Amino acid sequence: MPQTADDMDAVAVRTWCSLALEALGQEREAIDAINVYPVADGDTGTNLYLTVESATQAVEAVFAAHETGTTAPVAADAVRAMAHGALIGARGNSGTILAQLLRGMAGVLADGHDADHLRRALTRAAAAARQAVAHPVEGTVLTVATAAAEAAGRTADDAGTAAVARAAYEGARTALEATPGQLAVLGRAGVVDAGGRGLVTVLGALVEAVSGRAPERTYVAVPATVVPAPQDCAEGGPAFEVIYLLEATDKAVDRLRTRLDGLGDSLVVVGGDGLWNVHVHVDDAGAAVEAGVEAGRPYRIRITHFGADRVHPHTEPVQRAVVVVVPGDGLSGLCKEAGATTVLARPGEPPASGELVDAIRRAHAREVVLLPNDAELRHTAAAAAEQARAEGVRVALIPTRAAVQGIAALAVHEPDRSFDEDVVAMTAAAGSTRYAELAVAERQSWTMAGICQAGDILGLIDGDVAVIGEDVPETARNVLDRMLAAGGELVTLVLGEDVPDTLADELQEHVREGYLAVDTVVYRGGLQCAPLLIGVE
Repeated sequence: MPQTADDMDAVAVRTWCSLALEALGQEREAIDAINVYPVADGDTGTNLYLTVESATQAVEAVFAAHETGTTAPVAADAVRAMAHGALIGARGNSGTILAQLLRGMAGVLADGHDADHLRRALTRAAAAARQAVAHPVEGTVLTVATAAAEAAGRTADDAGTAAVARAAYEGARTALEATPGQLAVLGRAGVVDAGGRGLVTVLGALVEAVSGRAPERTYVAVPATVVPAPQDCAEGGPAFEVIYLLEATDKAVDRLRTRLDGLGDSLVVVGGDGLWNVHVHVDDAGAAVEAGVEAGRPYRIRITHFGADRVHPHTEPVQRAVVVVVPGDGLSGLCKEAGATTVLARPGEPPASGELVDAIRRAHAREVVLLPNDAELRHTAAAAAEQARAEGVRVALIPTRAAVQGIAALAVHEPDRSFDEDVVAMTAAAGSTRYAELAVAERQSWTMAGICQAGDILGLIDGDVAVIGEDVPETARNVLDRMLAAGGELVTLVLGEDVPDTLADELQEHVREGYLAVDTVVYRGGLQCAPLLIGVE
């Protein structure tokens, strides 16, 4: 539930990050679609999502560290984690600027979290972002950030935190609507600034976090004719985007700024206290990295060629690969045997989009089918797919919601047929597979099947609790009966590490006796897998 206390405490910061990530996930494609400045590469929404995702994970880590203790995180811990997470995970021009905005806010909110501190935090953030950009341009996210700070500063002295946040949001939204008249490229395209729209989305999440009510979200319409395409470096502008984290002193970074400013444009250097995030567009990517080496220790170096297929330089990529998220090491081995690249999902720690992007790169293919196998990974997987597409990889995301759906899709994968035909066949196989799992109730709670007690065995069908039982075999049989009542030809059973083989034998016999012509296959999920996963095709 959104925070309702009129205060920017640690819980509010956590809620803000969560709501911002959710909102950017919903609006990512729309923001990408209006990305025409500084480079029309259609990834601003994705980059902002990835940046906030990193900030959110850092804040969640702070709360997780306090779960076993007797004290809750304080606001200073949360805002510093938010800023640090955004800094190390910042992507693209707008994501790097957003990281500096959050860092500027954290520098003030760490000392206090009332309305006055929020006003000053927004002012500090806008100033810090402008200082980080080598050549500030009006009509961009910088203009929107300044307008938000100014509107917050005009609120009454006795205004609460929610009122200050709402004023900042409204000021930013008004400034956003004016951006097409400030920047010629936006006016010609008939769109608002993409980075500015992303900041308005983040500020809208802030309003909801401190007030409990989401603000109205309306934006200037995007003409149907505007479809920004990746910039062809032959048409002008630097050929490469270079991003890296850098450990260096303030004095060394001052020299680095001068050096990089002479090499290219869109230079943004954010951070401090020895850690920096460097972003620049250049023609000579090697020189930009060498400048970082001279300044300190660069790492997490990312080089993207605008408008060109990005493949690994030393080996010829394969034509097609499958990347699949799996909940256990047993399934990981199974999928690897089938030729897939796997990402292990740990309990309570779903993979970040960066991990999925890395897996797509490891697959080393021109075409990739991505199987997230979890409904909660929808936005994360979509962001990863978009990032990979920006790097020249053709990616199809099949929205599988469970591991058994991924297994069904992988079973019909045929890399020799056309990409579209393969994706259609895999999607159909996944879509025709109903899924279930058994879990142990951690506490007493209400479910769709009634009240469960701690220790009860829950049978979830298509994500909802359908059966409550006292032991695994009985609950599994009841779940199978419910699923097979609607028909089926193949049952897939995936056993967790501690589940005996005798359970598989019992369930196979149950299917043979009650359902003629229904086959059963059994796999071991291994460590981290649920006690039992069930698929019915």
